[in-house]
Amino acid sequence: MNKVVLIGRMARDPEVRYSQNDTSMAIARFSLAVDRRRVANNQDGQSADFISCVAFGRTAEFIEKYFTKGRRIGVYGHIQTGSYTNKDGAKVYTTDVVVDEAEFVDSKNDNPGADTGFTAPSNSQPVAPAGDGFMNIPDGIDEDLPFN
Repeated sequence: MNKVVLIGRMARDPEVRYSQNDTSMAIARFSLAVDRRRVANNQDGQSADFISCVAFGRTAEFIEKYFTKGRRIGVYGHIQTGSYTNKDGAKVYTTDVVVDEAEFVDSKNDNPGADTGFTAPSNSQPVAPAGDGFMNIPDGIDEDLPFN
């Protein structure tokens, strides 16, 4: 099974190009900075991996529209390897994560400079968590819960 799930920050703005065939398709290339687990003797001092990603079609357009450098993103996809011969005649091997789905990780309030275009309905009330981090459940609805 070849499945990848990553949460990280955009290391740079996505580079989007469009294919030059009958049905033009967006192709977005970007790098994700994904935190490593802390290791006691981290020899190289690096605490993140920079992972090369590519997305196609509507997923690429979504990433181009809503994600910029520094923004957190969650991606689902698979690893794809390949190779090509560069202009010097040397064979170059590649490994990319092909992104099938992407989603927001931060809320709009966590990234005030980013306008996602989404707004909450005007009649919605924010629900604050209790001091222990759990949402308060109003009295009188205990019978509607599937557990006691």
